[in-house]
Amino acid sequence: MNSVRIVGGEFRRRVLRFPDSEGLRPTPDRVRETLFNWLGQQLDGWHCLDLFAGSGALGFEAASRGAARVVMVEKTPRVLAALHENCELLHKPAAVEIVRGDALQYLAASTAKFDLIFVDPPYHKGWIARLEPLLPGALNEDGAIYVEAEHEIGSLGDWRTERHGKAGEVHFHLMRRQTA
Repeated sequence: MNSVRIVGGEFRRRVLRFPDSEGLRPTPDRVRETLFNWLGQQLDGWHCLDLFAGSGALGFEAASRGAARVVMVEKTPRVLAALHENCELLHKPAAVEIVRGDALQYLAASTAKFDLIFVDPPYHKGWIARLEPLLPGALNEDGAIYVEAEHEIGSLGDWRTERHGKAGEVHFHLMRRQTA
């Protein structure tokens, strides 16, 4: 089993374990620290969606920092089982909802609105382009998108990259809607 630790909030220093799985790359500690510095350390009351939950690092980190709701979507059975085990380890935080499913199908079917959507799909599979038209329907007007990709991204629809970083081969972006 692989592991990653939660870097801040209520569950700080807790270790999440997850199996090997094709395309699964947990967001490194340093990148998560940077992201939550950009967002502000607390996400009190936020509704977050983690579309490719994988290790759960982003979703559990958001819950640890006070998010009111964190929906984690994952379709790989072994990875999904590890998410449930990690949720048990953290004493089943009330904010966390784990959904077995496909990211595209979830977005197409859901009527929920989120303040922050984490998009960290497997690389070189065209996921971001396929998700782009569905993201506006799931985001609040002032919502943000966090994207990890194999290349730099300037925009997704009305959302423009506000902050960008690179760690190894990973480009990470915080995007917000362009306002007039």
